[in-house]
Amino acid sequence: DAENAKRIVLVTGHYDSRNSDALDGKGDAPGANDDGSGTAVSLECARVLSQLKFSATIIFLTVAGEEQGLNGSHHFAKMAKEQGWNIEAVLNNDIVGGDKSPEQDHSVVRLFSEGLPSAATEQEILRIRGLGGENDSGSRQLARYVADVGRAYRDDVGVKPMLVFRLDRYLRGGDHSSFNQQGFAAVRFTEFREDFHHQHQNVRTENGIEYGDLAKFVDFDYVARVARLNAATLASLASAPAPPANVHLLTKDLENDSTLTWQASPGGLASGYEILWRSTTSPDWEHVEKVGAVLRATLKLSKDNVIFAVRAVDAQGHRSLPVVPLPER
Repeated sequence: DAENAKRIVLVTGHYDSRNSDALDGKGDAPGANDDGSGTAVSLECARVLSQLKFSATIIFLTVAGEEQGLNGSHHFAKMAKEQGWNIEAVLNNDIVGGDKSPEQDHSVVRLFSEGLPSAATEQEILRIRGLGGENDSGSRQLARYVADVGRAYRDDVGVKPMLVFRLDRYLRGGDHSSFNQQGFAAVRFTEFREDFHHQHQNVRTENGIEYGDLAKFVDFDYVARVARLNAATLASLASAPAPPANVHLLTKDLENDSTLTWQASPGGLASGYEILWRSTTSPDWEHVEKVGAVLRATLKLSKDNVIFAVRAVDAQGHRSLPVVPLPER
C-alpha cells in the first residue's frame, strides 16, 4: 500500500565510541554499552521484524559521530525533513546495556522525552503555554505509547518503561534530539543507573576500580528485554492506522460539554476512533471512550478540567499515536 508505506517509524543507536579524550582517534575505546548496546537493539529489531509485513515502513538505523556532536543523526534528520519524509516516531537507544553495578535496577528502562517541542515557533510556544500543553508534545505522546505497549506485553518484554519528562540527563545529550530539532517525535531509552567509570574512559585499573566501556560489564539479557520492548513498539506503530488529521476542540461557546472534530485517518486503515482524556495533573491517559466510525463527538466533560486526545483504531485493534486537539473558535 503505497500511501501507508510513506509513514515511517524508526529505531536507532550510534556505533561510534570514545575514551577519556574525545579527540583521540587511535586509543582503545570499546564502547560496549555506549553505544554497542543501542546498535545491537537496532540490528536485532531488523533481524526479527524484517521477516514480517507491516502497513507502514520501519527504518533500522545506526549513526556515527554522536560523540562528536550528534553528527550522523543531525545529517539524517535534516535530510529527512528536507525531503518531506513522514517520520511518525523515532526510538533512540543509547546506553541500554544494563551496566552490572550493584545499584542497577534491571527491571526498568528510562524513557526520556521533550516537553516544549524544540522546533516550535514562538507563537506555537505561547499557544502551548496558554492551553497548559507543556506536557503534550508529540514526543510525550510517543513516550506514553511505549509505556502502553510495555503494559500490554509486560510478560513478554520483561522490562518496564520509566517515563522521565525531560529531554535528557543533566550534562548529556543524544541522537533523539537531532530528530526533535527537525520537528519529529523522538524518545531516548537508557538504563536506570549509569556507571560513569564505564563511559568515556581509557581502559585501565586505578585504586582497584576498573575503567572503560567493556563488554563484560554489559547485561545481555537486559539488552534483549529492551530490544523486545522496541520491537513490540515498532510493530504496534507500523501495524496501526495513521493518526487522525486536523483534530480540533470546539471553543466557540461557553459550555461545560466538550465537542471534538477530526478528519479521517489517512490511508484507509481506520475502522473507528477513540477519545482519550486525563486530568491536567496526570502524567498518563486515564480514560478512553470508543466513539466508532465518526468524525465528531461530544462528551459530558468540561474542557477546562481535562486534556483530550483522539486516536484511530483498525479492525484488529491496532491504535495510532494520540493527537491532542487544537482549539477552534
